[in-house]
Amino acid sequence: MEFQDNAMEELNSTGDVSEQADFQEESEETLHIPVMLKEVIEHLNLPEGGCVVDCTLGLGGHAAEILKVIGCKGFLIGLDRDGDALALAEDRLKSVPGQCHFIQSDFREIGNVLDHLGIRQVDGILFDLGISSYQLDNADRGFSIKKEGPLDMRMDRSSYISAHDLVNTLSEHEISNILKEFGEERWHHRIARALVSERSRAPIESTKQLSEIVRLAIPARYRNQRIHPATRTFQAFRIAVNRELESLPEALDRCTDYLKIGGRICVISFHSLEDRIVKEKFRNLSREGRLKLLFKKPLRPGDDETLHNSRSRSARLRAAERIT
Repeated sequence: MEFQDNAMEELNSTGDVSEQADFQEESEETLHIPVMLKEVIEHLNLPEGGCVVDCTLGLGGHAAEILKVIGCKGFLIGLDRDGDALALAEDRLKSVPGQCHFIQSDFREIGNVLDHLGIRQVDGILFDLGISSYQLDNADRGFSIKKEGPLDMRMDRSSYISAHDLVNTLSEHEISNILKEFGEERWHHRIARALVSERSRAPIESTKQLSEIVRLAIPARYRNQRIHPATRTFQAFRIAVNRELESLPEALDRCTDYLKIGGRICVISFHSLEDRIVKEKFRNLSREGRLKLLFKKPLRPGDDETLHNSRSRSARLRAAERIT
C-alpha cells in the first residue's frame, strides 16, 4: 500500500481477530503446543527421507514431529524472521534425529534460500502464520495488549521500522487506513484521531499507553466485549510493521515452483485477511493446473484441541498438492 511504502522510504531509505484475543488467555503450559499438528502431518503426507521447508519455524513444534516422520535421512530447512525464536528452536531440535538447517529469513526469500542450498525440489512446505505465543509472552517485544512493553512489534528485531515509528509519525489518514485495511477496525477514524491528538502532547511509547488510548477512543458501550477493544489495532500495526500480507502471496508463488510433483503445501492462518490470500492463491494455482486442492473449505481444529490449546481456536488449515 502506498502509505506503508512511503513510511518505509522515509524511515528507512481483518475480520477474525480472535487470534490475538486467544493468545492473551494462554498460559505457559500452551507455549510449545503446535496448532493442528495431527492434521498437518496427515496432509503433508511426507515420505521417509523427504526434504521439507518449515517457513515459520517458531519454537519448532511442528518441525519436531516432521523430523520424526522423515527420519534421520530426511532434511528440514527451518526459516524464521525472529532470531531469538530460531535460536530456541535450534536448541530444542538438536535432540531430534534428522538433519536440520536453520536460517533467519523472511519466507518470501524461500527461493533464494533453496537456491543457495542447491535444493531444487522439496517434498513438503509448511506455513504457520501470525504471531507466536513466545513473542506475545515476551513483553519487551511489544506485541502484547495487556503487558507493559515498548511499542516494537518487529518479528525481525534488526528491521528499521517499528510500531513506535508508525504510531508517532504517520498522518491521521495513514493510521486510519492501516486500522481499516489490516485490522478491519470499525472505529478506525476515531482511533486515528485520538492517537494523533495524544502524540501532539508527547510521543506514545508503550503498549499499555496505546491500548488505553484505543480503549477510550471507541464508544463506551463497545469497550467491554469478549476481546480487548485494542485487539484489532494491535493486529493492524503488527501486520503493517512486518509487511505480512505483502510477503504471503509472493511466498506462495515461489513455494509452488520448488514443490515436487506430488509434493504438498500446508498453510495455517489465524485471521480472515491471511486466509483470504491463501484461498485465492490456491484457487488460482488450481485453475492453472499446478495445484490440486486437498479440500475446498479450510479445516478447523477439533473441540479437544481448542479445549487444551486456546491458540488453535481461530486456526484454519488449507492444503494443496502439486500436480504439474
